Amino acid sequence: RENSSENILSSANRLLLHEGRLMLAESTRLLDVYLFLFDDFLLITKIKRNKKKYGGSDTSLISVCPSLTPELQSFIREGGFCTVLDQPIPLDRLVLKNVEPV
Repeated sequence: RENSSENILSSANRLLLHEGRLMLAESTRLLDVYLFLFDDFLLITKIKRNKKKYGGSDTSLISVCPSLTPELQSFIREGGFCTVLDQPIPLDRLVLKNVEPV
């Protein structure tokens, strides 16, 4: 939701445990996603790439957040961005299961 999206990462006590790319099997297609695992929830974002090339790349996010992984920094420099796919999943409601590779 738009009204709460500004506050989603604002907790001073929240820790980012891991982040990275993943292919998500959704119905009949594969989706390129970027996950952020915090100590209290999992945030799934959809990777989007700008089709238009701009004169310069927007590196303001990189300078504000130098702790971003090199992979994410490179992606942002190329004009990519991530949009939140769905509401964050609280870890106390998350169930993980091993599945056979496709």
